[in-house]
Amino acid sequence: MDRCDFRIGGEFICSGRRYRCTDIGSRTVLAIQIDEATIATKDAGEPVTTRTISGQEAQAIGWFDGPPYGVIEHVFDENDQEVCEPL
Repeated sequence: MDRCDFRIGGEFICSGRRYRCTDIGSRTVLAIQIDEATIATKDAGEPVTTRTISGQEAQAIGWFDGPPYGVIEHVFDENDQEVCEPL
């Protein structure tokens, strides 16, 4: 995909993962992964635990609502954008 092919709120595939575009810069695209989310929790006196939930579960609890988003925004530069596929 070219940078002009991305739309804020639009979805695309990269490396087998599904993403939603959150911002478009002059040379980069920002997006959140929406096919799954990893959640880390820490209870007092306990080690950090992580678990992966489906995109549907994450959407239902509001992890994809934003900005700001409850999940990491990934940066796609010109080289990354070339291997992205539109949905």
